[in-house]
Amino acid sequence: MSEHTPSDGAASTHKAGLLDIRSIIGALMGVYGVILVLMGIFADPETDKTGGTNANLWAGLAMLLVALVFVAWARLRPVRVPEEQEASAASS
Repeated sequence: MSEHTPSDGAASTHKAGLLDIRSIIGALMGVYGVILVLMGIFADPETDKTGGTNANLWAGLAMLLVALVFVAWARLRPVRVPEEQEASAASS
């Protein structure tokens, strides 16, 4: 295995990508949010139990918003993983 070091002497890094926990949380929140929004739109809203509000719809929209924040956070501020840590973990 060859080591990749930039010419300025700094250690080379790469992004964590899909293995970043923020991406995983964002994806799960998004899936559950879509399911709740669809349930809020197409299922019986049962507003008598919730005091007149469609709880599934509002909870789904809130989960979609949280998912959007997590995905944006992961894209705008990616985690940088040094190459040395990855190489030493692979050799263990």
